[in-house]
Amino acid sequence: MGSAASAQKTIYLEVDGKVQKIVFSQQSSSSDIKQILCTSAGLPWQTPIILVDSRGTLIATDPTIPGNSKYSPYRIICEDLSPRPEKEDVFHKLMTQVAEEFTRAFRISDLKREVNERITALERRVEAEGQKATDIEKCKLELRNLRDEIEERSGSRLSCSCKYNRSGDIIRINPRKDVHSYPKYTLSPETIETLKKPTFDVWHWEYNEMLSCLEFMYHDLGIVQEFNMNPITLKCWLLCIQENYRTNPFHNFRHCFCVTQMMYGMIHLCELQGRLSILELGILMTAAVCHDLDHPGYNNTYQINAHTELAIRYNDISPLENHHCAVAFQILAQPESNIFSNISLELFKQIRQSIIRLILATDMARHADILESFKQVISTFDFNSEEHVKTLQMMMIKCCDISNEVRPTEVAEPWVDCLLEEYFMQSDREKLEGLPVTPFMDRDKVTKPKAQIGFIKFVLIPMFETVMKLFPQIEEVMVRPLQEARDHYEELIQLEEAMAEVQQKKAEILSGGGKVKRNVESL
Repeated sequence: MGSAASAQKTIYLEVDGKVQKIVFSQQSSSSDIKQILCTSAGLPWQTPIILVDSRGTLIATDPTIPGNSKYSPYRIICEDLSPRPEKEDVFHKLMTQVAEEFTRAFRISDLKREVNERITALERRVEAEGQKATDIEKCKLELRNLRDEIEERSGSRLSCSCKYNRSGDIIRINPRKDVHSYPKYTLSPETIETLKKPTFDVWHWEYNEMLSCLEFMYHDLGIVQEFNMNPITLKCWLLCIQENYRTNPFHNFRHCFCVTQMMYGMIHLCELQGRLSILELGILMTAAVCHDLDHPGYNNTYQINAHTELAIRYNDISPLENHHCAVAFQILAQPESNIFSNISLELFKQIRQSIIRLILATDMARHADILESFKQVISTFDFNSEEHVKTLQMMMIKCCDISNEVRPTEVAEPWVDCLLEEYFMQSDREKLEGLPVTPFMDRDKVTKPKAQIGFIKFVLIPMFETVMKLFPQIEEVMVRPLQEARDHYEELIQLEEAMAEVQQKKAEILSGGGKVKRNVESL
């Protein structure tokens, strides 16, 4: 009974001052519905008609007719009932154009839905077949033919999002189409286990292997199933993400993977799968993946001082972080890489707002405010409180973004070298362009120990110790390594100071020896 009722639609129609109730099947064609309407109005079924609501708005005469009530019935307008016969030719043309536009719009809509369903079925077949070469090539050909078909029959080309490069010129965001050539790696049990830990060595992995690890994380956390993601779309999205990270010394795709792997590790370490929803975990992971998209290698201070296109566009307010968000959603705007295509619009809006909030939280200019907000709720923290969870999420992405020193020394130190290289590139450019030189980036003043010690002592340790109050289990594997890194760099600074003192004394001795020699010669 419920199924039959749901297959019918009821509308109300005003005819000669009386309201009629009309019930028809949702499977009816547009011509069937027009015939029913004409019959109800006592008109020949061939009569050209249009349907309007109480405000005169045109209503499409097809199964998508919105339901109404008997207090706001629809009305039929046709040539015979037109109140202005002197303009009946214009009216007839208007009706014809409206009918043609509606027909074309719904034909294209039906066509796109049909083709998308066929594409999805083919893509799933490819995944199920284990990516056999012969089947893949056949499916590729079929997919290309389907895309050509929809473009030809709809009379339009599929749109593609775009982005801006460093100078502000528009360039294309091109996701990889050959997703089936993306190798699928089977992760060993040992790899899966170490992937959950901060000690994971991110330097031993090629890009394809990192992509496979990211794909595994999404499946393992239940995110793919929760959002009904097409596995091929997930692959395409990850490839597009990779291609939209630049080859900077530090802010590159390996850094993206590093941050996301740390997020995955913290989720397991802090046992968040039992405390946060899969929706909240998916937001954390996706924000981590996208948090530095298209980073130009020069920080917000440079953007603002140099009055770059990004700084102007975002009014000097977190220009880089706003840009990362924009690129992330430009990628998601493309059907080939929209991992959220199978969820409701309302849920997507919620996810979008949350991802934007988390990426903007990675701006270190907001560090003190976010840390203070977390301190205020930590003593009464409630996982059922939306505001508390939002604050925790911001703290987590901040921790993961700057977590390199949590890792073993042999993993962490190469990141310092990469960061200093990027810093020095910026300070060199600032000097060349006559801009204020960022002090901690000046190659003439900064050393590795000096670059790290203050950051570890006054940013990292206080932040992770605060998180430790909520999750005591991170003390041994995250806070302790930070304390050891602090001690390591303090020893290096002491060594640098001792070496500097030796060099100074050596110079003094050499200088004094020269004076003695001159005095002897003068006698």
